[in-house]
Amino acid sequence: MLKRTPLYEAHLAAGARMVDFAGWDMPVQYSDLMPEHMAVRQAAGLFDVSHMGEIEVIGDDALRLVQRLTTNDVSKLEDGQVQYSLMTNESGGVIDDLLVYRLNREFFLLIVNAAGIESDFEWIKKQAASDRVEVRNVSATFALLALQGPRAERILQPLANHMLDRIPYYWSQEVEIENARCRVSRTGYTGEDGFEILCEATSARHIWNRLLLTGKGEGLIPCGLAARNTLRLEAAFRLYGRDMDQTTTPLEAGLAWTVKLAKGHFIGRDVLQRQKEQGLTRKLVGFGVMDKAPARDGYPVIAGGREVGVVASGSPAPFLKKNIGLVYVPIEHTRIGTELFVSVRGRQVPARVVETPFYKREKKLD
Repeated sequence: MLKRTPLYEAHLAAGARMVDFAGWDMPVQYSDLMPEHMAVRQAAGLFDVSHMGEIEVIGDDALRLVQRLTTNDVSKLEDGQVQYSLMTNESGGVIDDLLVYRLNREFFLLIVNAAGIESDFEWIKKQAASDRVEVRNVSATFALLALQGPRAERILQPLANHMLDRIPYYWSQEVEIENARCRVSRTGYTGEDGFEILCEATSARHIWNRLLLTGKGEGLIPCGLAARNTLRLEAAFRLYGRDMDQTTTPLEAGLAWTVKLAKGHFIGRDVLQRQKEQGLTRKLVGFGVMDKAPARDGYPVIAGGREVGVVASGSPAPFLKKNIGLVYVPIEHTRIGTELFVSVRGRQVPARVVETPFYKREKKLD
C-alpha cells in the first residue's frame, strides 16, 4: 500500500497522473512537463513535497549532536537560519542530504528525503544514544508545500501575516497563512526564488487551494515530480540515490563547499580529510549533449574509446532547450571542454563537460 500525503485527494481532483515515488503515491504531472517547468521559470509553480521527512532534535546537546552528524558547520547558524548539509557514514559516504533548520540552540529541525525517513531516524537515534537530546520523527504531523518562481512572493504575501521580503535566502520565519501557523523558509529545489511552507497536515489542503486561487491570475499552476526533476537538474542540484549515495563522498559529488573540515570532529571527517589531501580519482561533472538525443539516467559515457562512467542524471532541459546531464568520470576527464560520448541506444552521441549550474537565475536588484 503506497503512502499518501494530506493532499492526495486534491491531486486526484486536479487530474494529476500519480506514480509510485519512494513508496508514496505522488503526482508526476498535472498537464504536461513543458508548461509546468516553464511556469516555474517564468511565473510560479506549486509542489506538494509532503513526502519529505521531518525529524526534530531537541535538548541540551542538540547543537553538538547535529554538528557531529552533518558535514556543514551548524555552529555558524543563527535562530531561524537554514543550512544545506549532508550526513555521512564512517567511510565518508553520503547517507542523505538534508536541510538543517536552527530554531534555537536546543531545537533543530531536519528535513530529510522521503526514501530515507526511517533509516535516517534510526541512524540519528543511534548516534544520539549518549546525548541529552530527544529525537522525534514528526513527519506524519506535517505537510510541506513548495511555492517556486519569480512571482512566488507576490502570490504568498496576501495570505501571510509577515512581510516576506524580510525573509532572506536560506532563512525561515514562523508565519500565519490563512490563520494557520506555518514555518516559511526561502528555500527550494528549482533554482528559482520561492518558499517552502511547513504546516500542520490538517491545514495543507486549505492552504494549497487558497494559493492556487490567489495565484491563478499570476500564472500559478500545480506542478509534479517530472517538472521538479528537470528544474533541479537545470540548477545542477543533486538528487540523492542518483547523483550521490553511500558509495560516493561529498567531495566526489562536487559538494566540497558543504564539508567544513575545520569545524572539528564529525562522522566521516577523517576519511574526507585524507581524500582531500590525496586528491580525488573521480568526480561528478555536468555535460551538455551536442545532439538532439537526450542522455537518460544509466546510459554509458565514453571517453578515449572506453566506458568511463554512466549518466547519473540526464534529461532534456526545457528552459535551456538542450540536453544535459551529470556523470561521475575519472579525474582526468573532468576539465571543462573535455569531449565525451554518450551511448544512446547503441549510437555514440557527442557531449562535452560544461560548467554547472547549467541554469542560474538573475538576481533581483534591491
